[in-house]
Amino acid sequence: MHPTQQEKGERFSALHARAGAFVIPNPWDAGTARILEALGFEALTTTSAGLAFTIGKRDGEGAVTREETLANAKAIADAVDIPVAADLENGFGHSPEAAAETIRLAGEAGLVGGSIEDSTGDPKKPIYDLQQAVERVHAAAEAAHLLPFPFVFVGRCENFVHGRPDLDDTIRRLQAYEAAGADCLYAPGLVTEAQIRAVCAAVKKPVNVIMGLTAATFSVAELVAMGVRRISVGSALSRVALGAFLDAAREIRERGTFKLTQAALPMAEAKDLVSGRRGS
Repeated sequence: MHPTQQEKGERFSALHARAGAFVIPNPWDAGTARILEALGFEALTTTSAGLAFTIGKRDGEGAVTREETLANAKAIADAVDIPVAADLENGFGHSPEAAAETIRLAGEAGLVGGSIEDSTGDPKKPIYDLQQAVERVHAAAEAAHLLPFPFVFVGRCENFVHGRPDLDDTIRRLQAYEAAGADCLYAPGLVTEAQIRAVCAAVKKPVNVIMGLTAATFSVAELVAMGVRRISVGSALSRVALGAFLDAAREIRERGTFKLTQAALPMAEAKDLVSGRRGS
């Protein structure tokens, strides 16, 4: 019997409440979600970049629609029995109402978590003013907590990935998002132990840190010691897959040989993993 959305939501909330940290990797389709589930991961979250790469669009420029994002997230959530959250970008609209509606639709899609960024999509002014950002977080958090099942809402500060490595402002924003109702806080792009420790110490809610976005290569144990409670990998796994694909394709095109294809996952194992068979 498959777990209900209520059960998935309870399980996801419990992961954030327990001691230590859990790794929440980022699949980009149903098949990769099933592989990650088969490996024993306890929860998943989508990747906006991984989806954009899959459908031939650029990430972070508003090219991927809310409909495309939620359809991808629903396919992933429907494919696995573990909790699934989603990268919901900036909520696909500037208003607090747009952010709230995106969270409501995420719940309808079978998700039990999701994040909203404070990035505008405008390169000339990449981050919302604090007041508007807080209003958006408050509306999204309110929508999340009105859902009839537990839903972990993540408030994201995008300073460091938009050329604004201002730690003080990042902490100020995350504290404001916490006060506005966010259940988890996230500032992608932190690169040093001092930055991560400062963010974790500044808030009471769990902090998500991403590995694979920068040159930082902290282990799970090291991140736990810094106070991190949740670890994602963003687009890293999708870019690893693209890198292997590109290397093999270049070898075929430029050298006329097929050596790298010998490292491919065996057909039988691939069939079992992406179809959700266990013990394969």
